[in-house]
Amino acid sequence: MNGSTKRKEIQRRRMWHYFIDATAALIEEEGMEQVTIRKVAERAGFTSATAYNYFDELSHLIFFASIKFMQGYVQELPSYMQQGNNTVETWLHAWRCFAKHSFRNPHTYAAVFIDNLGAVPGEMLQEYYSQFSSELIGIPEEIAPFIIEHNLEKRSSIYLQGAVEEHLLSSENVDMISDVTLMIWRGMMTTLLNNRRHVTPDEAEERTMNYVIHVTLQAMEPGTQSCITETF
Repeated sequence: MNGSTKRKEIQRRRMWHYFIDATAALIEEEGMEQVTIRKVAERAGFTSATAYNYFDELSHLIFFASIKFMQGYVQELPSYMQQGNNTVETWLHAWRCFAKHSFRNPHTYAAVFIDNLGAVPGEMLQEYYSQFSSELIGIPEEIAPFIIEHNLEKRSSIYLQGAVEEHLLSSENVDMISDVTLMIWRGMMTTLLNNRRHVTPDEAEERTMNYVIHVTLQAMEPGTQSCITETF
């Protein structure tokens, strides 16, 4: 990387921080629905045109700012996953951590994992962590890929391959569990976001985990359910 290219990259990173930090501050102060490009640009000390030089649309800024609000989940995830005695238990503990945080901050997690961004969110998530790599400091190397993989179904499928090697799940059931558990979570998120019926974050977490655990136990290889000794 020559001097000119390096300076441009430093400038780009600096501008990313300005605009994403401004977006995060506005979300905290006014709520996600009130954020506009004009407000973000003014907060960052630039014009809207400058903001569009670095971000294609407002939803991308909200996506990146929302990731900053997921740091509680990112930092707690390793301690949850350390509790498992096998791959299935570890994965269920990871689900518990994700359910706990996502249902207490549904708009944040919807912005990252559900909303239509008009772009490839997986690439955007990896770009975020390339710019804010310090947020992964202290995260065990084996867990980091779990965090930076945006596709939740793929995240589960990749991780649960360990359960296939442990003869706890078949390859076919790994794909099924990954798909069904994601649908369970999305359904509960929709209930919370649309206020279709009154459900507290605690209730959403417990119901989701009950369904996830039930589906997982039913899919395990015959006689292996006794390997699940943890309480989730």
